[in-house]
Amino acid sequence: MEHNHGHIHKKEVQGKNLLFSIILNLVITIAQVIGGLISGSLALISDALHNFSDVLSLVFSYLAFKLSRKKASINQTFGYKRAELIAAFVNAMTLIIVALFLVYGATERFFNPHKIASELVIWLSLLGIIVNGLSVLMLKQDADKNLNMKSAYLHLFTDMLASVAVLVGGLLMKYFQWYWVDSVMTLIIAIYLIVVGVDLLIKSTQMLMLFTPDHININKIIAEVHKISGVGKLHHIHVWYLNEEELHLEAHLDCQEDIKMSEFNEILHKIEHVLFDKFQINHINIQPEYKREEVSKDFIVQD
Repeated sequence: MEHNHGHIHKKEVQGKNLLFSIILNLVITIAQVIGGLISGSLALISDALHNFSDVLSLVFSYLAFKLSRKKASINQTFGYKRAELIAAFVNAMTLIIVALFLVYGATERFFNPHKIASELVIWLSLLGIIVNGLSVLMLKQDADKNLNMKSAYLHLFTDMLASVAVLVGGLLMKYFQWYWVDSVMTLIIAIYLIVVGVDLLIKSTQMLMLFTPDHININKIIAEVHKISGVGKLHHIHVWYLNEEELHLEAHLDCQEDIKMSEFNEILHKIEHVLFDKFQINHINIQPEYKREEVSKDFIVQD
């Protein structure tokens, strides 16, 4: 059994940006809750509720980020590398749950509109845009590198959009007394939350369930490996993400001849290069075999 780490570069992310975003969002949450209760704006309260869920999600993301950097041990041979995937999954669920609460509240308020202190709504929504916009800018680069950071970024980005929606609603209420707009803006926020939440939930679930990544074609892997001299059949194949930086493959390899281990190492070295160069697989475990009677005819076998 051979293990190859490849030569992939780790994607460095900045946890301090996440910590700063937690503090900013905690401040805006408190301000929006107070302002929403005083003004009577459901959109502002819903935005505050969303912000509070983000504070919890950001804290979870930060803890997962710190855990994922801990070294492996005898009892945790992979360390906590999958902690960030769990955080992304939980954050996606919270996005969807919050959205459903917003839909319920907005529907109820739409048929029973209340007069709202629009000026307070306008000023607090502007504060939300500034705070969330700053947080979004800080996490944008990390979001492109890491699913956990992307989940945190999406929470903050939807917060910023929600604040924009609340601002538009506040202006319409101030100048046209369209108080029903408060409910409409809340529904728009909720629908967007559901869309981004479901997408994130699917991606994180696929990784946690060890599904073959979407960009990986097992048949192409088999075809490329079978081109290598000395290779008989690659079978019992599994390909999965341990986390976003580590793409693993394990398989059995039936050799054409009864070769020495040194000769197998040469074959394996060629396989490693092919899999890394063509498929970016950087962790490879291959079990060599020769004329095993129970070799399956299938490439994919449930062990």
